[in-house]
Amino acid sequence: MKVLVTDPIADAGLDRLREAGHDVETAYDVEGDALLDAVSDAHGLIVRSGTEVTEAVFDAADDLVIVGRAGIGVDNIDIDAATDHGVIVANAPEGNVRAAAEHSVAMTFAAARSIPQAHGRLKDGEWAKGDYLGTELNGKTLGVVGLGRVGQEVAKRLGGLGMDLVAYDPYIGEERAEQLGADLVEFDECIERADFVTVHVPLTDETEGLLGEDEFAQLEDGYVVNVARGGVVDEDALVDAVEDGVLAGAALDVFAEEPLPADSPLLDADDIVVTPHLGASTQAAQEHVATSTADQVVAALNDEPVLNALNAPSVDESSFGRIEPYIGLAETAGKVAAQLFDGRIERVEVSYEGDIAAEDLELVTASAQKGVFDPLEWQVNAVNAPRVAEERGIDVKESKTRQSEDFQSLVSVTVGNSDEELTVSGTLFAGDDPRLVKIDGYRVDAVPHGHMLAARNEDEPGVIGFIGTVLGDADVNIAGMFNARETIGGEALTVYNLDSTVPEAALDELLADERIIDVHNIELNGE
Repeated sequence: MKVLVTDPIADAGLDRLREAGHDVETAYDVEGDALLDAVSDAHGLIVRSGTEVTEAVFDAADDLVIVGRAGIGVDNIDIDAATDHGVIVANAPEGNVRAAAEHSVAMTFAAARSIPQAHGRLKDGEWAKGDYLGTELNGKTLGVVGLGRVGQEVAKRLGGLGMDLVAYDPYIGEERAEQLGADLVEFDECIERADFVTVHVPLTDETEGLLGEDEFAQLEDGYVVNVARGGVVDEDALVDAVEDGVLAGAALDVFAEEPLPADSPLLDADDIVVTPHLGASTQAAQEHVATSTADQVVAALNDEPVLNALNAPSVDESSFGRIEPYIGLAETAGKVAAQLFDGRIERVEVSYEGDIAAEDLELVTASAQKGVFDPLEWQVNAVNAPRVAEERGIDVKESKTRQSEDFQSLVSVTVGNSDEELTVSGTLFAGDDPRLVKIDGYRVDAVPHGHMLAARNEDEPGVIGFIGTVLGDADVNIAGMFNARETIGGEALTVYNLDSTVPEAALDELLADERIIDVHNIELNGE
């Protein structure tokens, strides 16, 4: 498969793609129609911040499976358009965490001690020792806006240097903040209490201009450090605040417009330290980001879960091994349920019992939805399945209970409407051997694989023999079967594993017998 790389990444990432058997095409600095042409036959696309991945890109790329962002920020990628097209967007949040955190610390020191300014003057032949009186970090208060991966690492490092920590992050728990030694407070209090504010948030509609004139007034005589995303800090207001003495200084590594224009007032402000987006610019970070992104592209092209998907359910690497077998099991149960249910599907419920219920199962539930919708010939995957359900008015619910009567873990998929429903349940034997154990209330032991047939019939002598004869006459070989019944002489369900699909004529012959209640082919594509 073709993987297009439009921004430079470390060779280690390109090598990883080639080792996986993919054709790698590099087209750096391509844009406009040239980009649309280059991506038209690509299955994977890898970018950094230099490529704008717009809706037009997704419209032009019918075969595109994944966009890998070699880095953290994805404000250059239209994630809504990606989701509409069923394309995964994944980033590499761990790859440059340490590098970005260390650069944040370095920029904090640079601003506090005027290191670049003193360096420049000494290089120019001036011994300006008396012109610079720095600020010690020990005993000062650091306000961390955004206590994610990078923010936490910065807090650890500067907290270890004797700084008091306050933090604002509406998505972090107080317990985690306490573990870092930080007081978790509201945004205004974080700014008011801080001597230094370091920013670690993505650029969104909510965070654009997050730090502006009002915040600088609250931070009076303090410092602002931004190694996150350009646009989060109001640059014009920052220049005014520093030049007017409202702030003591600032340090920026990212800007609203990059490269930074030569006439930017930031370049003329003596007490504002600037670097050209170097937060991730270490050899180790570049290699880690490149290989991490490549690994996710390879996983997506192999139809495997992507750990850092942003528009599809993702899973923490530490728990992935525990839930991985259930991803396929849930999709299979969904496929079987959809093929057995004759009514209109208006709702889907995915329920978990036993040990598996302790996990984060968003990805498993999305896979179950994909399984339900796949036999309906809708263009779905785990990325857009939840959105497809919403657009078509299908109610999707997830339920969990740690209790399970018969199995260590059980996954059930129910499809139905206001009049009827059908449930298929599955489990894993020996850790990774999938089995269907309940179908529409019948207890079964069926191996979900390839071509299958489910036949519901009157529990009478000779019925199974009759079915076998019809299948034999149609040249369909039975590889295995399991028969279940509710009561003696009542109704029974038999599930067959077959070597080929049962022809329509044979299905009609079966249904013509009054002892046969219904029959359904089940196709699992070799799963």
